[in-house]
Amino acid sequence: MTLDPNPIYAAPDDWRAYSGVLSRRVFAFLIDYLIVAALWIPAAVLVFFVGVLTLGLGFLLYPILFFIVAGLYFGMSLSGPSQATPGMKAMGIAMVRLDGRRIDFVLAIAHLALFWILNSVLTPLILLAGLFTERSRLVHDLLLGTATMRTA
Repeated sequence: MTLDPNPIYAAPDDWRAYSGVLSRRVFAFLIDYLIVAALWIPAAVLVFFVGVLTLGLGFLLYPILFFIVAGLYFGMSLSGPSQATPGMKAMGIAMVRLDGRRIDFVLAIAHLALFWILNSVLTPLILLAGLFTERSRLVHDLLLGTATMRTA
């Protein structure tokens, strides 16, 4: 079955659109965090020069720099036209809202923040919810009304 490349218009009730999504999400996560780590390095260099120019005040950004880089990365890519991060694109999945609207920047940041919070509490158990829920949705997907589906 070939789904439309825009996940918003894909058949949301077709079970094939959600088969194998959990394993694809894990690999997309690994790809995305390698990219975030690679983006963090030039951001750290930039913050160094900002810290020198601001006489040390810019160095206060270092403790939250990873969160800023990851937030911008996920927020801009999930709210983009493909509704997917580069890792998700590589794995052939995209995120959709169940109400049919597009994912905006704020929802993408909320999704990321809830993922981090729930992952710190539930650690590896966060993936178990996807085995028992409809459309293989995780807890933060359930709370925000999103789902991840295959695009190819």
